Amino acid sequence: MPNTDWSRLNRLQLGRYAEYFAKMEFASYGLEVFTTEVDDRGIDFVIKDQNGRFCEVQVKSLRSLGYTFMRKVYFDIRNENLYLALLLFESGRLPDIYLIPARVWKEPNPIFVDRNYDGPGQKSAPEYGINLSQKNYPLLEPFKFEHVIGAFLKSISHER
Repeated sequence: MPNTDWSRLNRLQLGRYAEYFAKMEFASYGLEVFTTEVDDRGIDFVIKDQNGRFCEVQVKSLRSLGYTFMRKVYFDIRNENLYLALLLFESGRLPDIYLIPARVWKEPNPIFVDRNYDGPGQKSAPEYGINLSQKNYPLLEPFKFEHVIGAFLKSISHER
């Protein structure tokens, strides 16, 4: 059994663990996983199915409820083959993993937010974010990895 005391890992270590964990989840469904050599475009890895369809995956991790984001310059919500793998770490458990198509940010809501930071005095780069609170946590349920991966695999078998 792996260590599940996530407080022992710093932010970088937790992020690296999340990325490897996500890769193994995809591999367990028979998908090929290709790691990018340089993470300068916001893509952590690419997956390929048996029919040759490729999808890009960005990975984010949270230790608790809170906020994480992807810079718009690297996260194109028009890309139908772009997904966010979100891993939530709770002490004493393996992480919960969610697979979120980038297109969900086309219709922002309390959990999937669109921030341009174009107001007076705002200097941050534009971003798409996940604002995870106790109140909106149930909105994440449809994106649990085990639900989405089944539909994902079914859709790719019907494309060919």
